[in-house]
Amino acid sequence: MKIGIIGAGNIGGNLTRRLTALGHHVSVANSRGPHTLTALAEETGATPVPVEEAARDAEVVVVTIPLKAIPDLPSGVLDGAADGVAVIDTNNYYPRQRDGRIAAIEDEGLTESRWTERHLGHPVIKAFNGTYAQDILERPRPAGAPDRMALPVAGDDEAAKAGVRSLIDELGFDTVDAGGIDESWRQQPGTPVYGLRSGVEDVTNALAEAEPERTAEFKG
Repeated sequence: MKIGIIGAGNIGGNLTRRLTALGHHVSVANSRGPHTLTALAEETGATPVPVEEAARDAEVVVVTIPLKAIPDLPSGVLDGAADGVAVIDTNNYYPRQRDGRIAAIEDEGLTESRWTERHLGHPVIKAFNGTYAQDILERPRPAGAPDRMALPVAGDDEAAKAGVRSLIDELGFDTVDAGGIDESWRQQPGTPVYGLRSGVEDVTNALAEAEPERTAEFKG
């Protein structure tokens, strides 16, 4: 599968490592340019590209950059992607720690991923936002293993969501359908499922126990 990854930080870098190891063709981009990705490319066999080319022919695109940087992505960044491309959004809103106050999220009540969709002009699937980056490397387990972790996955495009869940299964994790993007607050920072290392039953229960009000730590 052709996969584009925009962002080569902890999550993006480790997804690059795992996905290339599984045999996928990965193009990876960051804000500093392909020349800064030489070491990752040599380690993994991924192709470093400018951000504008990351989605070219991709069946899956992972957007894993700070939320505040989403509006700075090039216009039409998803142009050239394969028909039916699934766009994975791993982002979280950290107003105090990183992003500053975003009025549309605070005042209009948009989820992070709905806000991201508006800027990208394309539906997204929210996944990996509460996953520890090192777990992507260290916690994969075969299907049926009693200690296999489950990840919540939210999105409105059912076909894209199914494709993302299949890819996560290939990576060695179970998934739980967390509803549509307007329900993705259930996995935002400060909720019971955020950072939860557990299986399907616990993740399902944690999603059900979530409250939509953001905790003080994650409010602007």
